[in-house]
Amino acid sequence: MLSPLARRVVDAYGGEERWRSAQAVHCMISAHGFAFLSKMRRGIRDVRFEAQVWEPKITMHPLDRRGSRAVFEGGSVRVEDAAGKVVASRAEPRRHFPYGRRSFWWDRLDAAYFSSYASWNYLTLPALLLRGDIEWTQLSETSLQARFPPRLPTHCELQRFHFYPETALLRQHDYTAEVFGGWAKAANVVLEHGSWEGIPYPSRRRVTPRRPDGRPRAFPLLVGIRITDWGLF
Repeated sequence: MLSPLARRVVDAYGGEERWRSAQAVHCMISAHGFAFLSKMRRGIRDVRFEAQVWEPKITMHPLDRRGSRAVFEGGSVRVEDAAGKVVASRAEPRRHFPYGRRSFWWDRLDAAYFSSYASWNYLTLPALLLRGDIEWTQLSETSLQARFPPRLPTHCELQRFHFYPETALLRQHDYTAEVFGGWAKAANVVLEHGSWEGIPYPSRRRVTPRRPDGRPRAFPLLVGIRITDWGLF
């Protein structure tokens, strides 16, 4: 059963019926920042994402000028060429993080895994509120806490979501990005919402370190995210 705040959030983002009947979110994403540079990656620019709403599956393309694409399906990630041939793959990618050479650099499968699982979580709220396998607790009139099960790929087990009191739209998402380390406490702040067929969606985000009191630090910019051409299908 949804808490009063969770119900307000679901309604604010288009309603339960609309999300329960949806199959996928389509959008274009660009992302940059120190989180990528620290792993010797450039981030992504104008990459098309297709996220399944009810299962952790994402495709993203193009990865490069050759038209390659990445496919993430729960427990594995792979890169395919433009013809659909698998050119690289990795099972259970999460178990390799965050130590060893991944403390210093990521290959394209590491980067694809991070971009895919993180985007799946961002793009499927408020459907996450409707899942029976995530334990949601209302902490206040504007904040929810989620306890994620091990089977769902996400930043960490416990996460907090803060919403605007007037609109119930997402204001800030707090988590520890465990693929970087237990120290990587982040504040993911929504700077702007777009709209598609009357449904709002976070269109600009800014991720920075999180202060002990929960406030976002001004810098460094860990990840800047821009989302366009969003649609729910």
